[in-house]
Order: sequence, then structure tokens, then C-alpha cells
Amino acid sequence: MAEIVKVRDVKIGEGLPKICVSLIGKTLTEIKEEAFYLNNVNVDLVEWRVDFFDQCLNLDDVDSALKEIREVIGNTPLLFTFRTANEGGEKDITIDEYVTLYKHAIRSNYIDLLDIELFQEKNEVVEMVKYAKGNQVVVIISNHDFAKTPTKEEILHRLKMAEQLGADIPKIAVMPKSEKDVLLLLEATLEGRSSVDCPIVTMSMGGKGSISRLSGELFGSSITFGAAKSASAPGQIPLEDLKQVLHVIHHSL
Repeated sequence: MAEIVKVRDVKIGEGLPKICVSLIGKTLTEIKEEAFYLNNVNVDLVEWRVDFFDQCLNLDDVDSALKEIREVIGNTPLLFTFRTANEGGEKDITIDEYVTLYKHAIRSNYIDLLDIELFQEKNEVVEMVKYAKGNQVVVIISNHDFAKTPTKEEILHRLKMAEQLGADIPKIAVMPKSEKDVLLLLEATLEGRSSVDCPIVTMSMGGKGSISRLSGELFGSSITFGAAKSASAPGQIPLEDLKQVLHVIHHSL
């Protein structure tokens, strides 16, 4: 059985998939408004998608935003993510800028989890993982394939690779071209649940893949991403609908 990852009062890998909703404001004012909204709708995790923030490379402005977010969300775990353009994000930065930003966020003591992209430079990934864990920050290592759904073997390989690099939680998101691709992702998730020794996060994106965002408790994905005011990725389900379906499935199992 995969190890449970505890972040503040949230146990990832146990019971219902934990619901994460992203802050995607471009300005500090927008980010604060989103954070206040999420604070009133009871989510398990809050993700700050830093690549949406206009001042994401100004470390003082990042500090100010992190401080404001933490003050608003209180004890809710905060996931810090810069999604690069290659993996569907809003901006691209150099690897040096990426590492500097991530280490700065880790040192801030405001974040609880960090999302590192699997296919960044390997030495830098290892360095960031070590730095995060040395500061008690939980590491998600992720991969997003917007072009296709890889083979089941490749999906499992990437999850295992993330685990071997030190991920507390490996994550993969893929794009389906057909219903069979969605089934492939779900099958890989089911196998990954028993072959990876930590909680995993998987999803099939877009409308076709929406079932993968709902069925994590059955197949083995431990976090699902929902949409509050706006979606941060294709196929995200409105928060209240997501909660309702997750509870229906939970009580049916």
C-alpha cells in the first residue's frame, strides 16, 4: 500500500481524492480576491500558479503575494507551481530563473508543497528536491503532455522516474485523442497505485478525460484539480459539481 503524505491536516493518499484549486490572478489584487473566494468554499489544497502572475520574476513581489495568500488561506496547504510554456503554462523562463524562484519560495516558509517539472534539467531537479525536503516542503514531480496520451508503459515509466528522483507525489497529465486513451490512462493509474510506493496523481485532460478527474478514489489518483471562478487547465470541473460527484462515488464504494 502506498505511503500516505500528510500536509498540515490533509492526508493525501487516503480516502477521497483531495481537491486542489488554483489561484491564477495576474495581479496581487486578483490573487487576493481569488484566495478569499477559496477560503469560503472549503477546498483541501490551494495551488498558486505563479506563471500567471505578471511579476513572477520579481522576488519581492512573489514574497508579498505569498504572505497575502498565507494570511488569507490560513492552515490550508499551499502548493507553489510555475508551469512552463513547454508544459502548458503561461510563460517560459530559464532554468536558472526557475531554480532561483523555487528556492526563494522554499525559503519563504509560506509554502507546503512544490511542483517540479519532471523534464527540467536532471541535476537541477535533484538539487531542488533536496532543498525542498531539507526545508520540510512536500515535492510533487509532474509531467504534462498536451500532444497525446503516451503508452501505458511510458506513463508508468514517468511515474516511476519521478519517484526515483525523490517525488513524494508523482503526477502526470495527458491529452486523450479518443475514449481508448482515457481508458489507457485509467489502467495505468490502477497499475501505478500498486507499483509506485507513494500517492500518485493522474489525469486525462479535456472534456473526454473528465471522468479521470472524478474517479481517483476508484483507480488510484490522490488529488484532483477543480475550477472555482476560472479553470487553470482544460477539462477542470466546477468545484461544487466535483465535490458532489466525489462524494457520490465515495459512498458507493
